[in-house]
Amino acid sequence: MKVVIIGGVAGGATAAARIRRLDENAEIIIFERSGYISYANCGLPYYIGGVITDPQDLTLQTPENFFQRFRIDIRVHHEATAIFPDKKSTSVRNLETGEEFEESYDKLLLSPGAKPARPRLPGTDMDKLFTLRTVEDTLAVKEYIDKHHPKSAVLAGGGFISLETAENLRELGMEVTIVQRPRQLMNPFDPDMAAFIHAEMRRNGVKLALGHTVEGFEEKDGGVDVLLKDEPPLHADMVVMAIGVTPDTHLAKEAGLKLGLKDSILVNSRMETSEPDIYAVGDAVQVTHYVTKEDALIALAGPANKQGRIAADNICKGDSKYLGSQGSSVIKVFEMTAASTGVNETNAKKAGLDVDKVILSPMNHAGYYPGGRLMTMKVVFEKETYRLLGAQIVGYEGVDKRIDVLSTAIHAGMTAAQLKDLDLAYAPPYSSAKDPVNMAGFMIDNIARGILKQWFLEDVPDVCKKDNVTLLDVRTKAEYSRGHMEGFKNIPVDELREKLEEIEKDSPVYVICQSGLRSYIAARILAGNGYDVYNFSGGFRFYDTVTNDQCLVKSAAACGMDH
Repeated sequence: MKVVIIGGVAGGATAAARIRRLDENAEIIIFERSGYISYANCGLPYYIGGVITDPQDLTLQTPENFFQRFRIDIRVHHEATAIFPDKKSTSVRNLETGEEFEESYDKLLLSPGAKPARPRLPGTDMDKLFTLRTVEDTLAVKEYIDKHHPKSAVLAGGGFISLETAENLRELGMEVTIVQRPRQLMNPFDPDMAAFIHAEMRRNGVKLALGHTVEGFEEKDGGVDVLLKDEPPLHADMVVMAIGVTPDTHLAKEAGLKLGLKDSILVNSRMETSEPDIYAVGDAVQVTHYVTKEDALIALAGPANKQGRIAADNICKGDSKYLGSQGSSVIKVFEMTAASTGVNETNAKKAGLDVDKVILSPMNHAGYYPGGRLMTMKVVFEKETYRLLGAQIVGYEGVDKRIDVLSTAIHAGMTAAQLKDLDLAYAPPYSSAKDPVNMAGFMIDNIARGILKQWFLEDVPDVCKKDNVTLLDVRTKAEYSRGHMEGFKNIPVDELREKLEEIEKDSPVYVICQSGLRSYIAARILAGNGYDVYNFSGGFRFYDTVTNDQCLVKSAAACGMDH
């Protein structure tokens, strides 16, 4: 059997190694147009910032090492230029010599990946404007910085690469501004959770110009003017375009393969395309979202690796199936960690799901053990069924392990209330006896039992306008004096039983505290005394962070950037 693979990195290289492990006699050829067969995409910004110092550390496998281990014919700087399904061959050009030839195959695997989105705007061809997708891109950015010592940069886009690049450029002492059309960074997160990411970026000196449309670039005063719609330009010494990626599928399209979202390659669960004996994996393929069951494009290394393995199994006469992408991800944001899995509240509603949520602020480990820090968790689930849909966490240590537990729970089909039953490891330096994941489960179980009724940030305008309601803040007097929601009466929770006569019994009571825990205790006291009571989800800390961010983003949309 002769297998030709177009493209290496996560999908192609993984598939090649798996095919060899399953079939010692297969002839395997990889054509890769770059000079690198397998490299760490996610590590590229950290080389620019000097966290990774040796460029060789970015290359996970060299062609020589790969051949020595697996006896696979790897041809870098070779670009496939056409596919001929009818005669089972592909046309290839040697980019070093210009030679063109045709290569036959028994099985063909497409792993072309995705390319940085470069909108057709004036000035995108200037030498001070960069993308960051390949090792070559990274070396070009690093070389430019080392040679020209730029003092400032504008990053167009607010996703993973943009945030990681912003952090690393700040570590080099550069002034950094992120500009993009949406009014939030990191679309996997809901706007309220993104507020915590925004705050960390600002705290570290990154300027945010959210809600702006880039219309082009002009060279000026030795640097670049980033032209904005209806706003003055932003000036910087260099620009990095990080507005996302698009599937690189021109070969598949020209060969007549069926395409899906944004011209991605349509595949079935076996990673088979519409043409016999042609498979496709990675960022170029359309997938099914594991939670919503809708078509999706999810450009992450984990899914690409799994798809490569599945395609290899089926090429070798197996029967492996890809169950869909869940979108689990994690990112370092200066000192913080932000992670998500499944579907967020915004997209769940767009998918037509009837959703509910809990927001909590647990410590990463036992409160009595030194060094504990708060994390903010948002867990989204389906009303009525309590099907677990997704989760977002922003915090410090321990965020990654909680998101992995929640990701596993979603994959296993657990209900949100069943999170309370998970038996998770506990020792004071690592967790609490009631882990944050368990705490989310306890809250959701209370909702299911009718013990807990919630109100949310989006309810504030309507609730505060209502007549015949009691607005109650149960924090300490000192906390209340440092900031509170307008119209809220302050009765500390420990004094509440003695002051029940101060609360009108015939009207609903809306309660808030700093994190949601004391207000829940207050809600139970009130409910036990016959009151109709609602607990604010997330607490005043959440309210304060999100509303402050909303003011800054609104201001940025009006005047260009915030600080």
